[in-house]
Amino acid sequence: MLDHKPGSGATPSRRPARRAALVFVLLIAVICGAVAAGSLWSAGAKADRELAAHRHQVTATTTGPAKDPNVATRYGTKPQAVAPAVWEQPENVPRSGTIHVPPRTPQGRAVTIWVDDAGTPARPPGIAADRALTSLSGGTAAAGVVGVTGAAVVLLVRRRTEGHRLAAWEREWEQVEPVWSGRLHRGSGAGDDDD
Repeated sequence: MLDHKPGSGATPSRRPARRAALVFVLLIAVICGAVAAGSLWSAGAKADRELAAHRHQVTATTTGPAKDPNVATRYGTKPQAVAPAVWEQPENVPRSGTIHVPPRTPQGRAVTIWVDDAGTPARPPGIAADRALTSLSGGTAAAGVVGVTGAAVVLLVRRRTEGHRLAAWEREWEQVEPVWSGRLHRGSGAGDDDD
């Protein structure tokens, strides 16, 4: 019979195994998170390199004053105004259009912008800080999913084995209790003599 202390919920011999299982799940979650973060970093770096190959910085000259930024500019971002400007795309072909500029930029101001291969204003290639944030958040999410799933499996297995253990304990007790308490159950063979 297993040694069971009332109120402890577990035998002393099982506690280290449960802790080891949870530590193992935590270790696997950290490894999966690190692998996911590394994969996201590599994929982001590759995409940024490919994008950077098709992005070029050019100097544009504003041809009119900047229009104030939209009131709906998101909180925490630098407000961007727009102004008409002219620039030359990488093959020295003159271009014109509307570009983002700092607020209150006067006419005739030189502004550095990013353009694509066709000379159209485009977003700049990604920076390492953005890639790091994406990698960190993705790795953390992966570690969390693996950790929660693994812990749930460990707890489910624990409940099932605990249920089987308690059922076995009940079966053993049904055999031992009549002898131990001095009460005999019907059909146990004792007292059934027909003499």
